[in-house]
Parts: sequence; C-alpha cells; structure tokens
Amino acid sequence: MRKPKIQHAVEQLVTRLRDELPFHLPPDQLCQHSCSGCPKKLMEYLDTELEDVEYRLTNGDEFSLGEISKLARTGGKIFKVMEKNGLVHLEKQDKPSNPL
Repeated sequence: MRKPKIQHAVEQLVTRLRDELPFHLPPDQLCQHSCSGCPKKLMEYLDTELEDVEYRLTNGDEFSLGEISKLARTGGKIFKVMEKNGLVHLEKQDKPSNPL
C-alpha cells in the first residue's frame, strides 16, 4: 500500500479533527461540563490552527512531516481533554491506541 502524499495526509487529518471534535457545539455547551483544561479556549485555539492549515492548503503551500506530526499531537491532546470533559466519546472497541 502506498503512503498518501503529504498534502493529502494533511487534508485527511484536518477532516478527521473537524469530524471528531465538538466544533459544532456553541461555547455555552462547551462550558457546561466540568471544566478541566478549558474546552472553549482549546477549541478556539484548534479552530484557529486548522483555519491556518486550510488556508495554506488552498494556496498550495508545502507541509513538513514535523508540521503534520505537531498538528496530530495537538489534536490528540485536545481530544483527550474533550473526552475527559465528556464532550466526545469513543467506543472502547473502536478506540485506537492513539485517537488522532
């Protein structure tokens, strides 16, 4: 199996983060649960990062593997905070060892 091109991998990562994290929730719903790690601020931060990546994708900019890795780590850490706050859930059988 061939590895995807870097640009395609970035697009897949952005899509996965947008799909799996609660970007659809309004700020007041992000803050209803126990507030460990400030979900509202984390989602705002990640949204800004993803908008920057999407802008760069639109302009055809190149990405390094380090940039992809950093975005994946950031997304994974934010996912764990959202999971801790009860804002996202993965079924135990579906949960990969590294969600993002």
